[in-house]
Amino acid sequence: MSILQIPYREGRDGFWGEQTSTLNWCEEDYNITYYCAELVNTLTNLMFMWLGVKGLRNVLEFKHSPIFILAYVGYMVVGLGSMAFHATLKYEMQLADELPMIYTVFIMCYATFSYKKSPRTQLLIASIMVGLGIFITVYYLYAKNPVFHQVAFALITATTIFRGFYVMEYQLRPQLRDRNPTVCSRIMREMWTLALVSIITFVGGFFIWNMDNIFCRYLTTAKNQLQLPWSIVLEGHGWWHILTGLGAYEMILWRMWLVRCLDGEEDKFMLDWRPWSSIPQVVPRTHKGATKSS
Repeated sequence: MSILQIPYREGRDGFWGEQTSTLNWCEEDYNITYYCAELVNTLTNLMFMWLGVKGLRNVLEFKHSPIFILAYVGYMVVGLGSMAFHATLKYEMQLADELPMIYTVFIMCYATFSYKKSPRTQLLIASIMVGLGIFITVYYLYAKNPVFHQVAFALITATTIFRGFYVMEYQLRPQLRDRNPTVCSRIMREMWTLALVSIITFVGGFFIWNMDNIFCRYLTTAKNQLQLPWSIVLEGHGWWHILTGLGAYEMILWRMWLVRCLDGEEDKFMLDWRPWSSIPQVVPRTHKGATKSS
């Protein structure tokens, strides 16, 4: 047996004991190590840690809105919860993965709907979202139905995204035409590009996640033929983590750039990004690390 051809073993018992989670994935349990139920699905969540730290540093360094501190903290908590879930396959850790997804997207939903509203309206919006979050949590704990969680997450995310589209076209575009017509088309084009790339990346991860579930039996046969470490590339749920981690990060950046432009600061800040080939960030135009001048 070569070190480059290690057998892809069937699932076995491991350090954390019997599975109590309501979900399990195509990666064979404790296949690689006795101490981690799904090693690939666990380690691919490091994408959330890396991008979360990068995002937090940028928010603090460039003094973006404090709401994005909460967004990136929530983003990282999702990654940590997912790591705990896939490492143990325990129900409590499954909740630590799934519920922060709901809470974090509610943070972005609040940021979207409360922007420039009066304190009283912001409080009302926050109360509604906290109430919805409590309802979703209580019902999910009672029903233990993953489909309910997935639908709730998708609806909140879609609501946030479509509200962002509306604000872009019916609030930002007229403002840019009035105060900065020479850059209006370019800024709107790059903002739409960032939004669509983030959605495509996220949906791509969702597609692979579903293919991993539907064709698990065939993928497992292929993994046995490829053997480790090459079979790692067929762990579709790991690709879901990587792509959704990147897509969610880009969605937060999209909102951040939208806020800067709504605040009339497009002459002070820029979206530093080459689509599909770099990690986006919103930085001052004088920032030395910028890769282009938009």
